[in-house]
Amino acid sequence: MWSLAIPDGFVMDPLAPTALAVSSEFMDRIGSGLTILRDHSKKVQKYVWKNRKFDILKKSWKSMVNVVLIDAKDTPAGSANGLYCKFKLGSEGHKSKQLSKSKPSWCERFNLYLYDDNNLEVTVWHKGKQKTFMGRCVIDLSQLEKEKTHELWQELDCGQGSLHMLITLSATARTMLLDNVPTTNGVTHAAPEVEKFTWYRLDNNWGEVGELSVTVYGAEGLSALGLSGKADSYCVLELDNNRVQTHTVPGTSDPTWNKSFTFPIDDVTSTLTITVKDESIINTMKDGTLGKISIPLLTIVNDEKAWFDLSNRPKKSVLTKGNSSKIQLQMSIAWNPIKASLRLLSPKTNKYTEPTPRTFSIPLIYNNLKFIKVIFSAVYYGNEHLKYLFEWENREKSALALGVWLLFWFFFRMWMTPLLAVVPFVYFWATRNTANLIPISQFDDDSSEDDLESTKDDKTIKTRLYELQDLTFTIKDGIDYIVSLLQRVRNLFKFAVPYLSYLVMTVLVAATVALYIIPINYIFMALGIYKFMRKVLNPDRVPNNDILDFISRIPDDKMLKQWRELRVPENNFNRTYSKRR
Repeated sequence: MWSLAIPDGFVMDPLAPTALAVSSEFMDRIGSGLTILRDHSKKVQKYVWKNRKFDILKKSWKSMVNVVLIDAKDTPAGSANGLYCKFKLGSEGHKSKQLSKSKPSWCERFNLYLYDDNNLEVTVWHKGKQKTFMGRCVIDLSQLEKEKTHELWQELDCGQGSLHMLITLSATARTMLLDNVPTTNGVTHAAPEVEKFTWYRLDNNWGEVGELSVTVYGAEGLSALGLSGKADSYCVLELDNNRVQTHTVPGTSDPTWNKSFTFPIDDVTSTLTITVKDESIINTMKDGTLGKISIPLLTIVNDEKAWFDLSNRPKKSVLTKGNSSKIQLQMSIAWNPIKASLRLLSPKTNKYTEPTPRTFSIPLIYNNLKFIKVIFSAVYYGNEHLKYLFEWENREKSALALGVWLLFWFFFRMWMTPLLAVVPFVYFWATRNTANLIPISQFDDDSSEDDLESTKDDKTIKTRLYELQDLTFTIKDGIDYIVSLLQRVRNLFKFAVPYLSYLVMTVLVAATVALYIIPINYIFMALGIYKFMRKVLNPDRVPNNDILDFISRIPDDKMLKQWRELRVPENNFNRTYSKRR
């Protein structure tokens, strides 16, 4: 008797022992793969022929070179439109996009493989009526440190100008076919030197405020769109413009990398982004992202080895049964508090990557509308609460509010003004509930949209449309009111109603004299007494806001348009009238 091994995804048919039954999950994977190949056949062909994927897999390379072409400067005037660059490393070449704007800026990323030739050649061309050579530069990659992002301004030889690039060399090499998994047994997490970044060490390098050490051990529960459901996965780590990646572990859902990286920290408020990708062709056509997580540097717990949820999964990915995709990390951070604090007053570092294409997301618009409605509602209810106090609906609360107001302004001094800004921080710090805090990584745009689209409740489509309509009208009315208010204030300054403008000028001059003579504390105390005592002195008064009532007398642009008179020149009118006679 002889037997054959049953491939993954197949099971024995109990009714026919000699036949194999195909599981529904396996058929779903086949259908997904065929659908992607059908929809992206041109992309697959372009990917295979342009990037030479199969040729690269058959060769041994020493390092992977990641190049970000940012921009150029000092190029000849008028040459930016139609400018492009060519990269050549050994026998491999890439071409950048051709610019169609006046500023020479690309922000384009390329991946090349380093074999025996260490010289990266970059040539600049201009395509107008004819193809024109603009210059070239050669970069010796052997002089660059690996696993570190280098920012270079490279002067052009045989031409004019310079190129701005970011270059990162990986320390991983491929030594044989499909064997790019280095020996990483017994990896040790190395924490940064804390003594180097103590508060009193203020050297001249103010651009580096700290150091981050990250060790990527492995991941579990990864799943791809291939027939086997297993991925050729690698991990990409990005911090501002620094970008490194691990080696590729082929054909497994639970890869082990055991790789350590060190990042210089330019801004402690930055976020470390870790993306797990699939190197296979099918997943590359669909962005190849198996999971993604964003970790703010200020939330890192030093030397803690923990699992993190890869929450940002692609919509069509299929999770391994019984598992959720996660990654195991260990991180340590050290930074100088004085340097970091002063760095916050400088412009934030620009990330040199291609801009994210603009998308029209209905769930995101709905969330934004709800947020704006909450703001308008908070302002409205705050105003109503003030009216409640001023109208003495509850005598105890109104009396307490009046007493607090008088005591505050009696003891207030100008040096206390910054302390008023501390009050909201103290309030939210005292009332915060750590159990309800949501990890920042869950605020990713893609995952939030997926959650909104997949949420199921009892609301019908008609109910949702009514809610959206109500939100839209509420926000429209609020925006119209604010615009009308601002237009009235502007028209007040422009003497749309001269009497009101002169009246305001007179009141402002009188207020200036009063502030010069009377301390501001007493003025605000008198204002509080006036606001609280109006209801007591006149129980039948209608609640109002004095300033808004005054502004309502000033016309907005819509009212001014209705007030315009059609002035006809008197001479033309007399001529027309005489002709008719």
